[in-house]
Order: sequence, then structure tokens, then C-alpha cells
Amino acid sequence: MPYSPDIIAELNILAQFNLHSNQEGIKVHSSAGPEAIAATQRLYAKGLISQADGGYLTSLGLTASEHTQNLLQILKPE
Repeated sequence: MPYSPDIIAELNILAQFNLHSNQEGIKVHSSAGPEAIAATQRLYAKGLISQADGGYLTSLGLTASEHTQNLLQILKPE
């Protein structure tokens, strides 16, 4: 099953988190694209981030972000 555009947008948000610091979150501003805003809200509803407009990763979100960033590293063109 291929990834839907919504899932891709959520993965793109998860890829933005700094995994080296749990004190660093993200903020998706109202001027961001509608896909990013909607993806952030979905991640919040799924319990992966602490705020509807970003915030910090939850423990589940940290796991998801780690997997996302690892996959991007593996698939990165050489």
C-alpha cells in the first residue's frame, strides 16, 4: 500500500524534530501551508506531539520521529 499524501505530510513534520534534544520542539505557524498545518493537527490528535500547532514530541512521537528520520537516512540518495 503506497503512502497517502496525508501520511507523507505527517512524515515531513516528524522529520523536522531534533532528536538530540527533547527540549527543542517545533512551531507550525498559521502562515505555513495548509498541508503542514493539517498534518500537525493530525499528529496531535494521534498523540505524537504535545500541541496542535507543534510543541514537543510525546514518547510515542519520539519513536515515530526516530523511525522516520532513520528511514530517510537509509533512503537518501548517495
